[in-house]
Amino acid sequence: MLNRTELVQSIRQKKSYLCVGLDTDPAKIPAHLLSEPDPVFAFNKAIIDATLEFAVSYKINTAFYESQGIQGWESLQKTVAYLPSDVLSIADAKRGDIGNTSAQYAKTFFETFGFDAVTVAPYMGADSVEPFLAYKGKWTILLALTSNKGAADFELQKTGSEYLYEKVLKTAAGWGTPDNLMFVVGATQAERMASIRSVCPDHFYLVPGVGAQGGDLQALSQAALNKDVGLLVNVSRSIIYASSQADFAEKAGAAARAYQQEMMRFLL
Repeated sequence: MLNRTELVQSIRQKKSYLCVGLDTDPAKIPAHLLSEPDPVFAFNKAIIDATLEFAVSYKINTAFYESQGIQGWESLQKTVAYLPSDVLSIADAKRGDIGNTSAQYAKTFFETFGFDAVTVAPYMGADSVEPFLAYKGKWTILLALTSNKGAADFELQKTGSEYLYEKVLKTAAGWGTPDNLMFVVGATQAERMASIRSVCPDHFYLVPGVGAQGGDLQALSQAALNKDVGLLVNVSRSIIYASSQADFAEKAGAAARAYQQEMMRFLL
């Protein structure tokens, strides 16, 4: 479990704000691991071991595990348990429902699985998010502006003089604090990052979309870094699938190191 001070210390020590996405697809696991009792966990363990020196956080996209039924949930649980306590573990679950249901989702990820953070959809408003924010020492990561083309359907629509995503940022910022609330902003929205940072200057942003999705690390870093860094840049496919062969972990480590080396330049 990492509070804000500890997270910032970890970023400074590793000279990295890299979050590795464990979007582990059983169909893409190297063939030599398929004989393992739990190929998904064996893959994740090797990736974590290879990238831990360069990453401050790991984001587990729960859809890749839920789709595998009980076996998938077991792989997820073992993966979370394997992560050391000095990295931020994120359940990318994008939950959002009425309050009593959200309370069960919060219990699922914060208590049953022991994640440090969970992604949440804000569409149903404050009472659907409050059960997550009620957990002391945990992080709620709220969807604000995403990278998919469907962002134009709602997030990029104007409500009066502002975009809907701006209203989400301004409103939700009052539900929590920079110590327990982060926002998701897609890396392909780098041109909006400076204005987003001006709306919530002190919050951390979880930024997916660098790497395979084409996000520009330099552009978003220059626009959004703050005094406490304030960014967790998630990279999934271009790290964990850097190779499909027996050297997959070695190549993943090299890819993570390359991102860390680039991030280090922006932290100087």
